[in-house]
Order: sequence, then structure tokens, then C-alpha cells
Amino acid sequence: MQLWLPVFFITAFCLCYILAFHSPKIQDVPVAVVNSPATSAVTQKIETNAPNMFSFRYFGDENSAVDSVRKGDTAGALIVPASGQGQPEVVIATAHQFQAANVVESSFQQIFATAQGVRINNIVQLPSSDSFGQGAMYMMLSWCIGGYMVAMFIGMMGVPLSHSTRIGVLTGGAIMLALLANVITGLILGVYKTQYFTQMTGLAILWIFTIGLFVNGISYFFGRFIAGPALLLFVFLSMPASGAAFPAWMVPSFFSHLQPYVVGHGITEMIKRLLYGVGEPYWQGFVLMAAYAIVGVLTMIVGKRWRESKEIDRILNGKTTMMAEAQGAMLRHGMENRAKTLLRHGIDPETGDRLYRSDIDEDKGSNGDGSHADSSAAADVVAELENSVHGDMMTNTGRSLGLGDVDREYDIRHPAVPGRHEDD
Repeated sequence: MQLWLPVFFITAFCLCYILAFHSPKIQDVPVAVVNSPATSAVTQKIETNAPNMFSFRYFGDENSAVDSVRKGDTAGALIVPASGQGQPEVVIATAHQFQAANVVESSFQQIFATAQGVRINNIVQLPSSDSFGQGAMYMMLSWCIGGYMVAMFIGMMGVPLSHSTRIGVLTGGAIMLALLANVITGLILGVYKTQYFTQMTGLAILWIFTIGLFVNGISYFFGRFIAGPALLLFVFLSMPASGAAFPAWMVPSFFSHLQPYVVGHGITEMIKRLLYGVGEPYWQGFVLMAAYAIVGVLTMIVGKRWRESKEIDRILNGKTTMMAEAQGAMLRHGMENRAKTLLRHGIDPETGDRLYRSDIDEDKGSNGDGSHADSSAAADVVAELENSVHGDMMTNTGRSLGLGDVDREYDIRHPAVPGRHEDD
């Protein structure tokens, strides 16, 4: 059963990363053009010679077309002189998507190679500290991992933690991890200029907290399996759908359809807008952030009540869980091994006092190897512990629900039936 995580990890890695990135295709590249007769003649010729390669989007004026490149709505803009004469211009922004800008530049250079050529205008270039534009992508990934890991470990602790405690841990974790991430990337590695340190740290705190809040909420429903959906949402789907590694039009359409809804896209767009002045407006990122936060709060409220009602049913029906039984067996096995180890070294498992050689000889079994003594001593050591453990240890044996007196009275009147359990 414990192999579910590596099996899930390998499966998701292959179906998300390898599927998306093993063979990117250049098709339907969004290119902005100014609506004019001269432009239409050029685009029709291009579409005839290279069908399905470009998706031309017409704008009323040059400024609107260039602004679409700056926002990331298009990969480039083709500016054709209104007279149809002269050298056309291709506008790109490597700071927004390095791969997309390179595709547009090289494609139009080949198309106009036999004519008068084409002039390339890179309106926002990448700094030398992030020459291939991968900084925003990996900063986004570190924030996602930080947020879901803090919440994942909170969720694995079970129901006992109150809402206020969880929020407090999430807040402290978000501040600490945001500072750590930006001190390393900004101040030590110099991925971005130090003047942006405060803004980047604040943005990281908000996103890490939001992701943690979302994972914390759904952890009530997924329990110890929370690592699966958390990894799927914030790593395996978020990365290929974000457009940070490759443009959305270069990966399978499934990921491009997810792009507006994954946090990876929202984070990288806000980082690029802050550092380079390109990408979607801030309000779009904040709307996405608010949506995840609201879902996190709602699932946290509903999930806690659902989890508690499920635990109450277990307690009143004398049920346990597969996890609790497995933990109990491991505990008994560990205590037996502990007792045997102490006996082999001449130590009383119950008192911790040294045993004399004569005491050890007297305690040995008929076969002379001490196996009988080990077994009986181990059983005595764990007997009290076994009698004291009842219920689901993942939820503090039900005591976290504020039902301690009820539990104790019910335990006395209705002993648990061995082997009776239900799955989480």
C-alpha cells in the first residue's frame, strides 16, 4: 500500500512532463498584425505556403498589436508598411517567453529571406542574469512546492490541529519560505535586481500562503493521501500548463486549456510583470489567487466537520482503520524487538536495571537460547501499552474531538472487536 506514492509519481511524471515536453510542436503561433490591405496580402501568402503554422490576430493599429506582445497575448507582431513597400518589422519580447520569441524571429527570417528581409524589434529583452528566461519558472516552482509541503505536513497530523493553529503555521511557513527563497534567488544568486526584493518576497508570501491554504482544506478529504492531489495540481499539471517552460501552443491542447486556471501561470505572469514589465495585468493574477484562497477556506470549514463526523461514527461503532491497525502492529513489533535487544544485553526491559548473569540463566527457556524469556518479557512490556491504545491514532484516538469522557466510558462498556475496521 505504501508504494502508491512512487507509482503515482512516476505515472504523473510521464503523463504530464514527458507527454508535454518530449516533442513540442510549432503550430497556430499567435501573431498580431495590423488590419490593412497590404497586411492581408502578406498573411494570405504565408498561410498558403505554411498552413496551420500561424494564427494571425488582427488589430486596428500598430500600438494595439505591439501591446498584445507585451501582455503575452501574442508571441509576436508583424508590422507591414501600409504601402506594401519597404521592409516589414517583427516585434517580439524575449522577456515574456524566450522560446516563443525565438520561434517567431527565426520563422519570419526564413519567410522573408528571399525578399527584402525583415527587421527584428525586441521591445523587452531578458537581463544577463536570466538569459534564457527560466528564472521565473523555477521561482514559481519553488513557491508551489513550499506552499503545498507546509500544508501537506499539517494535513498528515490529522484532525487535532485547530483552524487557528493551522492558519498560524501556514502564515509562519509562508513568511519563512518566501524569505528563504528570495534571499537565495535574489540576493545570493542575483537572478533579479535587489531593488525588487521586497516586492518579490511579498508576492511569494501571498502565493505560498494561498497554495498552503488550498492544500490544507482538501487535506481533510484526502487524509494521508494528500501528497497525490497536491503534487498533481501544483507541480505535474501546473508546470506544463503554465506556459513558462514552453508556450501553450507548443504543448498538447489539454494543457493549454488548463492554462488560465493553474497557479503556475498566474505566478509566472505576475513575476514577469513585476521584474520586466511584461505579462498579464496584476488583477488577473490576484483573481486567480483569491479563487484558490476561497476554495481553501470553504473546504477547510466543511472538511473538518465531515472528518469529525466520520471519526465519531468510528468511535461509537467500535471501528478502527487499516492505518491504525498497521500502526498498532508496528508498535507491538517494535516493542518486542526492544525487549529482546535489552535482554540480550543483560538489561531488564521493564525497569532498565542491569541483570545478573544468574538472572539471565534462570530466565532462559528449555532450549537454552533465551527465546522463551524474550517472548514473555516482550509481551509483558507491551501489554500495558496495548491495553491503553484504542481508536484511530491518526486522530489522537478520538480525544481531539473533545469527546474524551464519552470515549473512555464507551471503551469500558464496548471493547473494540479485533479485526473490525473500515478504510479511511
